[in-house]
Amino acid sequence: MGSNAGFPAGFDANANKVIVLAAGGTGGHMFPAEALARELLARGRAVTLVTDKRGHAFGENLPEVPVHRIRAASPGAGIVGKLKAALQMGLGLLEARALMRRLDPAAVVGFGGYPSVPTVYAAIQSKLPALLHEQNAVLGRANRMLIAGASRIAVAFSDIEKLGEAQRVKIVRTGNPVRPAVAARRLSPYEAPGADGPVRLLVMGGSQGARIFSEVIPAALALLPEAMRARIHLAQQCRPEDLEAARDALEPLGLARLELQTFFRDVPERLAACHLAVTRAGASTIAELTCVGRPAILVPYPHATDDHQTANARHLAEAGAAWLVPQPSFTAQALAKQLSALLADPQALTAAARAAHGWGTADAATALADAVLAMLDGGPAAHDHARSDHDQSQHARRPSAGASAKGAAE
Repeated sequence: MGSNAGFPAGFDANANKVIVLAAGGTGGHMFPAEALARELLARGRAVTLVTDKRGHAFGENLPEVPVHRIRAASPGAGIVGKLKAALQMGLGLLEARALMRRLDPAAVVGFGGYPSVPTVYAAIQSKLPALLHEQNAVLGRANRMLIAGASRIAVAFSDIEKLGEAQRVKIVRTGNPVRPAVAARRLSPYEAPGADGPVRLLVMGGSQGARIFSEVIPAALALLPEAMRARIHLAQQCRPEDLEAARDALEPLGLARLELQTFFRDVPERLAACHLAVTRAGASTIAELTCVGRPAILVPYPHATDDHQTANARHLAEAGAAWLVPQPSFTAQALAKQLSALLADPQALTAAARAAHGWGTADAATALADAVLAMLDGGPAAHDHARSDHDQSQHARRPSAGASAKGAAE
């Protein structure tokens, strides 16, 4: 498929064919797919989405994109659970094969999650070009099942764990797409807090919040000197069940400002305004922090699959852009000591912000679309193909930023 044999020079037999996006139902998989869909639509390409029956698809964001739902399942517990999942995946593969024959797509792009597997595998069996997008620093289990037959793999991190050496020639560095409202703040300057000025601290624990943050943050702030607490503007995301306990612990501390919410609808504005963030280390969080260029204390979720959040955080810490704190080490005493050191060293915060900004990109969706279309053109995969400002900055890290960040962490 895709051959131009028998057509006039310059004729693109794939130009009018649809590009299929296959993604699991969670936001971490679906948002990059949505960002690519927007970019491809803007370039006049037809796009369709394939997910499973549980996936939320793009909701009302892109009503013009057709959605096809097939059967899929993640491996369940025990033999019975695994057999049921295998049956669902087998039926999903049959549905995906029929869909590929009906759509006759130019290419398929998989974004991970088990619901992407039947569609991408059917495309590989049909000899269609297939590109995988890996959001994390560890190759996800679904992508591991597919990488041998894929044509390309688009990545955000400079090294991907669990990716075999033979597959590394397929790598294209693109980064992870961020929301337009975040990309719009790419050029928001960072100014470290002044000696007696306000300190804007942003605490987010992923889409569900993080209970440990609601426990440790109040206890750590209580250990800070009263004069330092009086400068802190704290905005913290809490689980609904933790909200009142966190408020009861924080209100007596004399903070300059306190905002506790179960969900922040204005994260881009809060990111741009903060001096320091305390967050988990999921792929979307990393992409947004580094796009805007804000220093962070990263506390990886310890139960993430293959511990991929620790791998994500390690990349930023090694770049001097963040401080990695494993959850067992995230105690009130340790955090209070770290906050005291950082707030007394604005140069360390500025250096980390500069390193974070240098690591990040606002152009991942553009680079990803470039990679898909280059694959259709038959160009070779290369590490610098579709190279964005993300890639260039990775090779021009500022040693002073990393050194300052490391010193403050110690």
